[in-house]
Amino acid sequence: MKKDKRSNLRFDSKAVYCPPDEATKSITPNIVMSSSFQYDAEIFQRIVEGERKDVNIYGRCGNPTEYQFEEQMMMIEGADACLATASGMAAISITLLGLLKSGDHIVCDWTTYSSTHEMLDHRLTDYNIETTFVDTSNIEAVRAAIRPNTKIIYFETIANPSMKVAPVAPLVELAHARDIVVVCDNTFASPYVMRPLEWGVDIVVESATKFIGGHSDVIGGSICMKSNLLPSDFLEQIRWNTMVKLGAPIAPFNAWMLIRGIQTLSVRVERQCQSAAKLAAHFEAHPIIKQVWYPGLASHPQHEVAKEQMPKFGAMLTFEVEDGDAALKVLDNLELTCFSASLGGVRSTTQIPALMAFLDIPKSEREEMGIRDGMIRVSTGLEDADDLIEDFDAALSKLN
Repeated sequence: MKKDKRSNLRFDSKAVYCPPDEATKSITPNIVMSSSFQYDAEIFQRIVEGERKDVNIYGRCGNPTEYQFEEQMMMIEGADACLATASGMAAISITLLGLLKSGDHIVCDWTTYSSTHEMLDHRLTDYNIETTFVDTSNIEAVRAAIRPNTKIIYFETIANPSMKVAPVAPLVELAHARDIVVVCDNTFASPYVMRPLEWGVDIVVESATKFIGGHSDVIGGSICMKSNLLPSDFLEQIRWNTMVKLGAPIAPFNAWMLIRGIQTLSVRVERQCQSAAKLAAHFEAHPIIKQVWYPGLASHPQHEVAKEQMPKFGAMLTFEVEDGDAALKVLDNLELTCFSASLGGVRSTTQIPALMAFLDIPKSEREEMGIRDGMIRVSTGLEDADDLIEDFDAALSKLN
């Protein structure tokens, strides 16, 4: 099937279809595990003349299995280009370091993944790159934060762990009128729930470790681009001037595992979204739970924005009990649901964001982000939703 025809397929078909291997006609992509490749005079001359991705140079520079993963990500994100990376944080770091230089400025939502926040607030400052943190659901706050040297507006489709949903179209309009690049982390949604490039975002980063892989057994990341502000070869530029120099390519086996994960993405996340909605409604009516954050609930502050942007509301939700001790007691008494650090897998997982991922961020900053000690983040898996409800109810009963 030709690429233009693949691009016009519906999402499920794009996710499942992989072109058969030309040599073997295998319908499952092959894994090329080699770190090095043999040259001949012709290949060597092509490299000397500047060819890069069309020839195999060295594993850190690119790998045929990696390229297949990038092609699949382009298809499901609706991208013009993709660069695979060793992890989600590698995707974020390479994007930022590829776009920015000393003296530049970023406007970022207060609530992002903790390592992203620390990268912006504690590491990039060492290179004279400043970040202003605002509530990106408030367009006027974003507008007021923009400076003449602002190069990026950065936010998460569904924020970790507050489940905030930023209005994408107004942010894009505001940024592009000033030639500011819009970067969005789409990890909590996944391309099945939201495709920000279709809303005008320039670059989408994903921790493919999460919903893309889907089985808690692989780490990887991706940078996808569709932009009129950036050169069409921008991702190839940062492959060579940033990723290769930082040494953060994806491993071939990981790329192969992620291709496999993409093929079941839609059926997994569809079921996970259904269960998350059922859990959220149950938790909202629970007498012990103080508050629930889920974009699909009418009580969510950006529910109407989420309805406009997302056909589904995602598989992630957060609820709050009295304090950190109560949260730990709940999670320690779960039996079916896993108390774990990650998300997006077939098993439901939980964590206490304030005391785990965000522990190194000062309490005052956590509170500015809206992260309180009693919050419990839930990544809904593929278990029966009623069994999950019974598991949570039994654990919550220990607080009485």
